[in-house]
Amino acid sequence: MVETTTKLQVADIQIEGLKRSKQHAELTAQEIKALSSETKTYESVGRMFVLTDIPEVCKNLDNRISTCDEKIKSLEGNKSYLERSLKDSKNNLREMVQQRKDAPQEAT
Repeated sequence: MVETTTKLQVADIQIEGLKRSKQHAELTAQEIKALSSETKTYESVGRMFVLTDIPEVCKNLDNRISTCDEKIKSLEGNKSYLERSLKDSKNNLREMVQQRKDAPQEAT
């Protein structure tokens, strides 16, 4: 049960990180689209920056946004599964404790 709670916390952290990444990409795309077409733009590739035209940068940002959306959806599905699993485990534990409490009373 502790493991499930930890997994839920990790899922929450990952979802928040992806939401921040998505928001960052959306804001960047909004600013890039406001630039004139002659503006030189550079895109980060590893530890260097490569001269990239604005439509390509926008396409890459849109891809990043859609990837974040897919991952968020997947993580939220996993999170809901873990929440159901945790709830079922708690209910099973309660039933077992209740059966133990009731068992000595029936024997006497």
